[in-house]
Amino acid sequence: MEAYQIECLNFTYPNREKAALANISLSIERGEFVTLCGPSGCGKTTLLRQLKPSAAPHGIKEGSIRFEGKALEDLSAREAASKIGFVFQSPENQIVTDKVWHELAFGLESLGFSTQEIRLRVAEMASFFGIQAWFHTDVRELSGGQKQLLALASIMALQPSVLILDEPTSQLDPIAAGEFLATSGKINRELGVTVILTEHRLEEAFPLSTRAVVMDGGSIIADASPREAGLALKGQRRGMFLAMPAPMRVWAASGSGEDCPVTVRDGAAWLQRQPIEPKSIPPKTPPATESKLALQLDEVWFRYGKDMPDVIKGLSLKANYGEITAILGGNGTGKTTALSIIAGLSQPYRGKVSANNQVFALAQNPQSLFVEKTVREDLLEILSERNMAKDEKLRRVIAMAKLCKLEGFLDFHPYDLSCGEQQRAALAKVLLLQPEILLLDEPTKGLDAQFKQVFATILKGLAKAGAAVLMVSHDVEFCAEHADRCALFFDGAIAAENAPRAFFSGNSFYTTSANRMARAVLPEAIIASDIIESLGIRLPDEPESIDFGTQYEIASEKSREDPSSSKRVNPARIAAASAFTMLLLAAGIIAARNAEGLKSFLSGGNEAQLAASEGGTLYVRIMLALAAGVVGLTLSLYSMSDQKKPAPRAAGRRQRLSKRTIASSAMILLAVPFTIYAGIYFFGDRKYYFTSLIIIMETMLPFALVFESRKPQARELVIISVLCAISVAGRAAFFMLPQFKPVMAMVIISGVAFGGETGFLVGATSSFLSNMLFRQGPWTPWQMFAFGIIGFLAGIFFRKGLISRAPISLSVFGIFSALAVYGPIMDCSSILLNQSNVNGAMLLAALLQGAPFNLVHAAATMLFLIIAARPMLEKLDRIKTKYGLVE
Repeated sequence: MEAYQIECLNFTYPNREKAALANISLSIERGEFVTLCGPSGCGKTTLLRQLKPSAAPHGIKEGSIRFEGKALEDLSAREAASKIGFVFQSPENQIVTDKVWHELAFGLESLGFSTQEIRLRVAEMASFFGIQAWFHTDVRELSGGQKQLLALASIMALQPSVLILDEPTSQLDPIAAGEFLATSGKINRELGVTVILTEHRLEEAFPLSTRAVVMDGGSIIADASPREAGLALKGQRRGMFLAMPAPMRVWAASGSGEDCPVTVRDGAAWLQRQPIEPKSIPPKTPPATESKLALQLDEVWFRYGKDMPDVIKGLSLKANYGEITAILGGNGTGKTTALSIIAGLSQPYRGKVSANNQVFALAQNPQSLFVEKTVREDLLEILSERNMAKDEKLRRVIAMAKLCKLEGFLDFHPYDLSCGEQQRAALAKVLLLQPEILLLDEPTKGLDAQFKQVFATILKGLAKAGAAVLMVSHDVEFCAEHADRCALFFDGAIAAENAPRAFFSGNSFYTTSANRMARAVLPEAIIASDIIESLGIRLPDEPESIDFGTQYEIASEKSREDPSSSKRVNPARIAAASAFTMLLLAAGIIAARNAEGLKSFLSGGNEAQLAASEGGTLYVRIMLALAAGVVGLTLSLYSMSDQKKPAPRAAGRRQRLSKRTIASSAMILLAVPFTIYAGIYFFGDRKYYFTSLIIIMETMLPFALVFESRKPQARELVIISVLCAISVAGRAAFFMLPQFKPVMAMVIISGVAFGGETGFLVGATSSFLSNMLFRQGPWTPWQMFAFGIIGFLAGIFFRKGLISRAPISLSVFGIFSALAVYGPIMDCSSILLNQSNVNGAMLLAALLQGAPFNLVHAAATMLFLIIAARPMLEKLDRIKTKYGLVE
C-alpha cells in the first residue's frame, strides 16, 4: 500500500513568480526509507511540509496528495497529528515543555489518551530510545543530540505510520548525528515505519536508504536506489554529485568497471583491490602568510551563574592571522560559549582574553543578524555606519551578493529563504564588514556541497588577505579539507590540536569517511582527493581563492564622503519642530497651573476634598508637563530624521466594506450598547462579569461568520491572542502611571492591520483581561466598549482611506480617540453608574475633571504610535502574507 501518492504537485509562495515546486509526481510505498536530497533552496523542505497539513505553508497549490489512499485535506486533525510524525531541523522549535517526561506525554495528552495508556507508551518509548537516565531531567540541561532524540521519541509515542525528518542532524556533532540516523534506521526496520529524510550528510544516510530522490530547481531530477541515483547524477554532470558519499566519488574518479560502492565498508573492500601508491599523498600546503598572533585565551574559566558548574575550564587557545582554525567537539562541550567569550558577549571570571583587532562573529542562528525587510536592505544596513558614497555601498552589496550566490534573492525577506540561503545571506553581511578576525559558529550548516566549495575559496581568500578565521564546526569533511589547524574541544577545554592530516588520521570517530575507508592501505588519507591521487589520477587544480586584498586596502583607508549621501536636514523643519515643541511645553505648563483652579471649581471649595485630591493634582501637573515635552521632542526628532517613504500599500486606500463588516457595525453599534444598558438597568449593575462576557461573545460573532464555511487553523487566532497579550502586558508594565498606557496604540494597530472586527475584539478582550490584574467593576463593560469601538473605527477609517499607516496619521487618530471617544465615554460612565438623576452639569463637570487625564492618555497613545506603529505593522503585514491570515 502506498503511504503517499503525489500527482502533478505545483506550489508557489505568496508574492513570488517562480514556483517552489514544479510538477512533482512521486509515490512512496509503506515501509520505505526515502532520502530526499538536493542543493539549498531546491524545494526539499517545502515538499516535506506539504505532506503534513499543520505544517503546510501558505501559497498557491495545484495537484493532489493522497495519504494511505485518502486525500490529505480530508484527514481529520487527530489523524494527521497521530499518523504523520514530523521532526524539524531545530529541536528548540519543537519541544514545548520543561521536563523530558512531560514532553513524551504532551502529544498523548493533547489527543486525549487515558492516563494508563499514556504511562504505557511513555515507558515504552523511554526504554526504546534509552533515555531512562535523563527521564526526569529539565529539558534545558540536555545536549543538542539529546533534545533531537527527545523530539523523535515524543513523536514516536503517537505511533505514527510515517516519520518525516527535515535535516534532523544539521546541528548535531558526528557521533550524535550517527546515533540519531541509526535510531531512525532501527525505527524503519523494526517498526515498519515509513521514513522520509532530507539530509546534506549522505555518508550515513545512503546506507540506510532504500531509495534516493534528488531535487533541483523545484523538480525531481533522479529517483532510484542510492547507487543508481548517484550514477545518474554523475552521468548528468550535476554539481550535486559532490555531495555523494566518499566511496562513490572515489569510484567515479577511478573509472573502475566494478560495482559502485556506497558504504565505507564496501569502499574499503573495493580499495584493497586497487593498485595504490601510499607515498604519493602530497603534504598540505601551509599558509603563505607569516603567522602572527591574532587572538589568545589564557587559562580562561567561565560559568553562567554563581552556583552553576563551570562550562569553560582553563581554556587556552591561539589563532593566527592568515590561518583557518577549526574547533570540533560534541554538543554541549562549550564551543559556542568559547566563541561568545572571544566576541566579548560573555565575561570569564578567571583568565585573560586578548585580541589584536576588532572581532566579528557569525552566530549559529543566522536569523539573529537580519533586521530589514529584504536581503538587499539588510546588506545595505550593515554598511550604514561606513563613511562611503551610496553608489560604493550598492556596488559592494551587488558584488557580495554575486559572490554568495544571492543575486536572485535580494528582494526576498531574509526569513523566507531556506536554511542554507539564510546562512549565505548572513555570511555576506559579515563579509561586507571586511573582518580581520572572524568567528564562525557552524558556518556550513544547511549549505549544499556546491556552495561549500565557494565558501572554502572565500575563507582561503580571507586568510590569504591576512585575516584570522576561527570556526566551530561539526562538518568533519570540510574541516579536514580546508582548515589549517584543527582542535578537539572536550569538557570545556582543548583536548588536542594539530594539523588536519595528523589530527584526523589518528581518530576513530572524529575523522572522515575517506580516512575510515582507506585506513588499512592509506592511513594518512583524510579526504577523497588523497585516495584519488594515490590511484595515479590527476585532479584538476583547485579554484583560486577570492582576492580580498583590494578590499582590505580600501577598508584601511577612510573613504571620501559623498556629500549627496549624507543626511540632509531641512532648517525650516528644525525651526517648525522646535516651535511646536515649545508650544506644547507651554500648553502643558499652563494646563498644569490651571489644574489647581479646576480642582477648586469641581470640589466647590470643600477643604476636605481639596486635601484629598492634592496627590492627583500633583500627578496631573507633572504628567501634563512631561507628556507635552516628550511628545514635542519626539515629533521634533521624527521630523528631523531621514524617514523612509512608505510602501505603496502603506497608504490608506479606499475599499468597499464587506457584508461581514457592515453586519459587525450593526452588532457593535447596536447590540453592545444595548448590552451595557441592560446590564445597568436590568441587573442592578452587579452582573458586570456576566455583561462583560456577553460583550466578548458578541465581538467574536463576526469571526464565527468568517470561519463558518471553512476550517480555521490555530495560527489564525494565535496572532490575535498575542496582540491581546501585548496590550495586557503593556498596561501592566506602566501600572504606576495612570492613563500613560500603550493599550490604545495596540488596539489601533490591530484594527489597521486586521480590520475593524479584529480591532474591536482586541480592544474589548484586552480591557477585560487587564482588569483581572487591576480591578473589575461596573466600569469594565464601558471600558471594553470604549477600547473596542476605537479599534473598530481604526479598521473602518483605514479601509475607507481616511487614515494611513504613517505614524503621524495614526497619532492624530490616536489623539482624537483619546479625547473624543475613550475619554468622554469613560467620564460620562462614572456619572451614569453613580447618579440616579443625571443632568448636563454633572456630565460637564465629569468631562472637565477628566480632561487633564485624557490629555495624558492622548499624549501616551501618540508617543507609542510614533515609536511602534511602523515596525509592528510591517511585521503584521509579513505574517498576514506568509500565513494567509484572514483580514
